Amino acid sequence: MIWQRVINLYRKILWTDEQYARHIGVKIGDKCSIATRYFGSEPYLIEIGNHVQITSDVRFFTHGGGWVFREEHPSFDCFGKIKVGNNVYIGNCSMIMPGVSIGDNVVIGAGTIVTRSIENNCVVVGNPGRVVGEVKDLKRKLSKFNTGTKMMGYVEKRNYLLALQDKQFMKK
Repeated sequence: MIWQRVINLYRKILWTDEQYARHIGVKIGDKCSIATRYFGSEPYLIEIGNHVQITSDVRFFTHGGGWVFREEHPSFDCFGKIKVGNNVYIGNCSMIMPGVSIGDNVVIGAGTIVTRSIENNCVVVGNPGRVVGEVKDLKRKLSKFNTGTKMMGYVEKRNYLLALQDKQFMKK
């Protein structure tokens, strides 16, 4: 018993979020960036495609609602599998509800609650999540703000960004 607790503590502290997710049963494709450990109580019902970025505090729910029926039906339970396609970005603190499928080439904005399946090539935001455009339009809009700093080190990137004029940054 104590040995199992030590092993679990090791996994929790030293494993990456992706290693942990694979260990608990989440199916994950290639070239993914996983920054959450909130895969619900049935992580084996979640499938994530290739080149998917799941940012901090994203939560996946594979069940729900059964509690209110358990007085009458003590074993009541219902589940929904979650499938995330290829080339998907899921922003911080988003929630993915049971039974949802997310298509390929999709951007889900931070804080979005995804209650319905999403087609390919969509940008989805809000609560509940709504399609607000296509990925190609988002690319066109953001391209004028591309700084090309992804491969820079921290200090080089900091100096570069601090030297830019305000018009080179996004404004809302």
